[in-house]
Amino acid sequence: MRFDSFRSPRAAVSALLLLAPALSDAFYLPGVLPTSYKEGDKVPLHVNHLTPANSQEDPQVRSVFSFDYYHQAFHFCQPSGGAEYISESLGSILFGDRIQTSPFELHMGKNETCKAVCKEQTYEGRDATFVNKRIMQNYNFNWLIDGLPAGQLKHDPNDNTNFYSPGFPLGHIKDEKPTLNNHYDILLDYHQAGQNAYRVVGILVEPRSLAGSRWVNEEKAECGDTSEAVLLSEEGETKVLFTYSVYWRPSPTPFATRWDKYLHVYDPKIHWFSLVNSAIIVIFLVSMVTTILIRTLRKDIARYNRLEQFALEDLSGTSVVEEGVQEDSGWKLVHGDIFRPPKNPLFLSVMLGNGAQLFMMTGFTIALALLGFLSPSNRGSLGTVMLLLYTVFGFVGGYSSSRIYKFFHGEKWKQCFVFTPVALPAVVFGTFFLLNLFVWARQASGAVPFTTMLVIVFIWFIISVPLSLAGSWLGFKHKEIETPVRTNQIPRQIPPASGYLRPLPSMLIVGVLPFGAIFVELYFIMNSLWFSKVYYMFGFLFICYGLMIITCAAVTVLMIYFLLCAENYHWQWRAFCTAGASAAYVFAYALIYWVKALSFGSWTSGVLYLGYSALISVLFFVLTGTIGFFASWLFVLKIYGSIKVD
Repeated sequence: MRFDSFRSPRAAVSALLLLAPALSDAFYLPGVLPTSYKEGDKVPLHVNHLTPANSQEDPQVRSVFSFDYYHQAFHFCQPSGGAEYISESLGSILFGDRIQTSPFELHMGKNETCKAVCKEQTYEGRDATFVNKRIMQNYNFNWLIDGLPAGQLKHDPNDNTNFYSPGFPLGHIKDEKPTLNNHYDILLDYHQAGQNAYRVVGILVEPRSLAGSRWVNEEKAECGDTSEAVLLSEEGETKVLFTYSVYWRPSPTPFATRWDKYLHVYDPKIHWFSLVNSAIIVIFLVSMVTTILIRTLRKDIARYNRLEQFALEDLSGTSVVEEGVQEDSGWKLVHGDIFRPPKNPLFLSVMLGNGAQLFMMTGFTIALALLGFLSPSNRGSLGTVMLLLYTVFGFVGGYSSSRIYKFFHGEKWKQCFVFTPVALPAVVFGTFFLLNLFVWARQASGAVPFTTMLVIVFIWFIISVPLSLAGSWLGFKHKEIETPVRTNQIPRQIPPASGYLRPLPSMLIVGVLPFGAIFVELYFIMNSLWFSKVYYMFGFLFICYGLMIITCAAVTVLMIYFLLCAENYHWQWRAFCTAGASAAYVFAYALIYWVKALSFGSWTSGVLYLGYSALISVLFFVLTGTIGFFASWLFVLKIYGSIKVD
C-alpha cells in the first residue's frame, strides 16, 4: 500500500513486474497525520476485539467468531466511568472492529514496572469455562497505540528476518491445561522527530501468566512468580489480578516507514512463481487467439467473401466454376441467427450490468490500494472504499444493462430499470443479514449493528439506485447498437454438440484457466480474512487481476469460436457461464482451504465460512462471466462485420 509514480504505460508495467514485492520501500501517502508527544504526555492505549488465530503449536484456526474485549465473561478491567467507543469507519464496523478505551496508563518516556490495571477480578465457573475455551482456540488480543497494532516479535527462517506480527495470545497451553495471561510487558519503540517531540513507531507485547500477584495500591502491585501459572477453575471461583509493565526504547525507524516491520512477505518466491506461471499461461492463450484471428479467421473470411462473389455471379447468369472452392460451411452458416436474443435476456442483462459495476469497483479499489491511498493505518478504509465505489458505479451498472437489453430487443424496460440496482444487492444483503444472525446469536463482536445495516440500505437507495436509474435511462435513450448482419425469422437447427463443446466440459476446461492466474494470491487473501492478518501485497494483486482479465477474455473467445464453427449460435449464455465457471474452482479451493488450514469446533463457524465463501464465489462468477461475455460480444461483432452476406 505504497505510492509509486510512472511516466509512461510501458515504464509502469516494467516497474510493476520488477518491483511488485518491494513496494514497501516507497513512502506512504498521507493517511494518518503523525502525532508527536512530549515527554510525560499520556499515550492512549485502545483495545479491539479478541480474534481467533493460529500458533506454532496449533497451525489451524478453530473459530470464525470474534468477541468484544469487554465481554462480561472475560472480566477485563474497564476505565473509570466505563469504556467508550472510538469512532470508526463504515468498513471497520463491517469487518468487526470494536475499538474502545482502556484503563492502561502509558506516558511518553516513562517506564513502569508491575503496575496493576485494577483490583482483582473474580471468575465464576461458567466464565472460566468460556475463557478456557477461547484459550484452547488460540484467541489473540488486539491492542492499538497511536494507530499501530501491538504484536509479537517473530522470526521467518526462510529469509532469516524478524518482523512484528499483530496480536498476542490470550493464554497458553501448559501441560495440556489452559493458562491465562494476566501480565503484559509492553515494549514501545519511539523516534525523536524534534526538540521534545517523540513519535510511536512500534509496539511489542510479551504476555505472561503469573499466579500469586497481589494488589498493593493504585500505583503498585506485587507480581507473582513465573513458575506458577494462572489456572481458571471451572468448578469454583478464581481471583485474578491483571498487571503490566511499560518499557520505552529509542528507535531509528521514522514515522513514515513504521509499518514496514509489520508488513512481512512470507516467501516472496511463491509470488514470483505465481506471476511467471500466470504470465506463461496468458502468453500461450493470447498466442492461440491471435493465431486464430490472424490466420484462421482471415482464411475463413476470404473464403466466405469469395463464395459470396461467385453466388452473385451465378445469379447474374454467368456460370462460374473454380477448383478448390468448397461449399459454404463453418461459422458463417449461423450468420442469420448469431444475433438472435438469448433466453431470459432480462436476467442476463441485469447480471451483466452488475458485473460491469463489480469490474469497475474492483479495478479502482486495487489501483487506489496500489497507489497507497488505502494505508493499513486507516483501519477499515479498504471496506469503506469498496462499498462507496460500488455505490457510485451504480451508474455504470445501469447504463451497461440498459444498452445490452436494448441490443437484445427486450421489452420489459421497467423491470430492467428496477432489477439492475436491486436484484444482486438484495441477494448479497439478504445473505449477509442471515449470516449476521448466527454471529449475533453467539454474542460475538463481529455482528454488524442493526443501525449500521440501516445506514447501508439508506446509502444504497439514496445514492446507488438513483445513479443506476440515471444510467439505465441514458442507455435506453442511446441508439441501439447495430448488428452487421440481419437475423432470420425462422431459427436454424443446431447440430448436437459432442466432446468438449458440451456445456459442462467446456465450463470445466475454460474455468480452470482464469483460476490458475489467481489461485496463489487467493491463498494469501484467505489468510488475511480468516487468520486476521494484514494484506498489503497490492502490487502482486494488481498484476494478477490484469492477467485474470486477459485470461478470461482470451479463453472465452477461443471457446466461442469453436462453438460457432460447430454451428451453435447460442453463445451469449455460454460465454457468460463458461468464463464464470472459474467461480466453481474458487469455491472448491475454499473447501480445500477449510480442510488444510481450519478446524472449527462448532457447526455455526462452518455455516459462516461456507456462507461467505459461497457469497464471494457468486460475486466472482458474475465478475468473470461479464468479462467473458463482453470479450465474446466484441469478437462476434468484429468477425461478422468482416464478411459479405447477401
